[in-house]
Amino acid sequence: MACTRVVYLGDEQQNMTARSMDWKVDVGTNLWILANNIKRNGSAGENSIEWTAKYGSVVATGYDIATTDGMNEKGLCANLLWLVESEYPKRIKNTKPTLSISLWAQYVLDNFANVAEAIQFMETEPFAVISDQVPGQNRLASLHLSISDASGDSAIIEYIQGKQVIHHNREYQVMTNSPTFDQQLALNQYWKQIGGTVMLPGTNRAADRFARASFYINAIPKKAEPNHALASVFSVIRNASVPFGLNTAEEPNISSTRWRTVADHKRMLYFFESAVSPNVFWVDLNEIDFSNGQCKVLQLGQDQSQIYAGKSNDAFKIAPAFHFLPVSEHD
Repeated sequence: MACTRVVYLGDEQQNMTARSMDWKVDVGTNLWILANNIKRNGSAGENSIEWTAKYGSVVATGYDIATTDGMNEKGLCANLLWLVESEYPKRIKNTKPTLSISLWAQYVLDNFANVAEAIQFMETEPFAVISDQVPGQNRLASLHLSISDASGDSAIIEYIQGKQVIHHNREYQVMTNSPTFDQQLALNQYWKQIGGTVMLPGTNRAADRFARASFYINAIPKKAEPNHALASVFSVIRNASVPFGLNTAEEPNISSTRWRTVADHKRMLYFFESAVSPNVFWVDLNEIDFSNGQCKVLQLGQDQSQIYAGKSNDAFKIAPAFHFLPVSEHD
């Protein structure tokens, strides 16, 4: 499965993070407002890590059992994308506290205000991420995590051969899927030497989407009226998207883009666009009371086809919190 994530670095800290969600079937996404000061555990057995959320967040779920994307009340953004090369620690050999992969992004949103703070903590490897089966499929979830913040800082976290690997640099604006991030950077250097105005790769493969997104996100204006900057960022993530319904037998791992998000870190707005709905709508985090203990949901319907328009804070309904998928007790 495929996705793309890109960070726009505008003048006067007008920074935005965009991502596409590419999946072969309906990913069962809804939007949730999650309050701060909520106790959670890692849903990974007896040795699960426990914490109390410092920050509230607005998140997009996968199947309402995992946080796949979102932004917290401090402007920190987290995105989960597929990486088939991922290999997580084996439970039987692990002595660290454990965290279900369904909570990986949420843990970051709950606990950190910016990328530097998150990476300083994660470098100590305080827990081990444990994967489990994708709902309805006979395979493990294989994901890597990107985080970005209001300052434009960025980091990529992967598990390769059971070990955590962190790439932390403001210049790491783009992430797609295979190969691993270090190899993505190497491939992108080739296309930089050619130059994006001469030729860019046009397929839906991850390395090609990486090259296109990397060129365009730095080619669009850095100084622009906020809504014009937003339009440019949406243009870039749409350019890296896969046509809805595309099915090519020779590339079985390429999936249709189901939805796109843009997190405006400066204005604290979280935009959502479904491939099968005519409108972009948004959530204004400035107007949310994250301290009231309430959990709210915006039901997006099958294939995220429910139509919303404009600011949609008032369309959220109070609801019991969704349950993060616990991992099984065995490797």
